[in-house]
Amino acid sequence: MNTNGIFLMLLSMATFAVADTLIKICGSYLTPAQIMFFLISGGLLLFGLIALVQGENLNEPRAFVPILLLRYCTEVIGLVGMVMALTYVPLSTVGAITQASPILVAVGAVFFLKETISWRRWSSIGFGFLGVVLVIQPGAESMDLAVVWPVLTLVAFSVRDLVTRLTPPDIASASLATYTMVFALPCAIAWVLFNGDNFFPAGVNWTLVVIMVVLGSLGYLLLIASLRVGELSAVMPFRYSRIVFLLVLGVLVFGERPSASMLVGASLIIVSGVYIMLRERVLKRRSQEKVDA
Repeated sequence: MNTNGIFLMLLSMATFAVADTLIKICGSYLTPAQIMFFLISGGLLLFGLIALVQGENLNEPRAFVPILLLRYCTEVIGLVGMVMALTYVPLSTVGAITQASPILVAVGAVFFLKETISWRRWSSIGFGFLGVVLVIQPGAESMDLAVVWPVLTLVAFSVRDLVTRLTPPDIASASLATYTMVFALPCAIAWVLFNGDNFFPAGVNWTLVVIMVVLGSLGYLLLIASLRVGELSAVMPFRYSRIVFLLVLGVLVFGERPSASMLVGASLIIVSGVYIMLRERVLKRRSQEKVDA
């Protein structure tokens, strides 16, 4: 089962990477607000349809309890940051920074969920943040201030993942995704109106837009499927393959040339994140053995 889960996770990350590439391409003739509107409205249609087909109850009275509202807000902020980042920042840089989320979640779990972690994982977290610093290169003359967008995405998605641990576990994934899109759509519409953009501008390659929306939603569904098919501790480390996919696509599609500092930083992020996940697997196994004994 873990093999199937790993395959689905790799497929999910590859799908996300292609969707990210299409967002960057569409950014040449669409504003970030327009891209956000298409992603949200398309996602709402797809997730809502999937929820209905699966027989899920979309009339959930807990859909807008405070903890879920916080999750929706962080999701929207993360999506805005991601679209802006993919529009203005090299693809490989976006991938490296945003995939440091599990490292930030581990820190957040200590301060907000009162979890205890060993010095080994603290060391790994330190190396992970060093990797982020090497990718961003603060203070360097070549530093692009637009890098604030992937950093914002990193923080927002980390808070979202942290909050997700506190959400009702019995609410189905497709329903939760649908509620998120319902919350995000007015925000996307307001952004388009504030910018004075057209909702359906002329001269748009609608084929690319549709593929972008479908792949973005498909990647999410594959991600959920991978976590349900395989063990979390076995499958999650392969989410870092997204960095590799984005690095390759950045070079092939946009002619990016990642610096040595960026490559070293991305490697530290991957190693740190995988180690944290593997340590969690070991600790859970030990905890389970104590319970069984």
